[in-house]
Amino acid sequence: MTTRAEKETLYTLDISDVRWLAAPGSSPEDRFEIAHLPQGAVAMRQANDPAGTVLRYTAAEWQAYLDGAAAKEFEEDLRPPHS
Repeated sequence: MTTRAEKETLYTLDISDVRWLAAPGSSPEDRFEIAHLPQGAVAMRQANDPAGTVLRYTAAEWQAYLDGAAAKEFEEDLRPPHS
């Protein structure tokens, strides 16, 4: 479990010089970018709004997301609404 102190520390990091990465072949209009931070943490932003909100995840939070995606836990959320 991530503590409040871990999150506060993560959000105080200067990320002005990080290298942003995006999936190859993805469209700049609808993709997100990630940047690797110290201790396995990750920052995420929308590619079409680089000056906008940047979310930051601890290594544990990011791993939980990756594990959930691999297990297809979000598949239901990605389906279009029923007509």
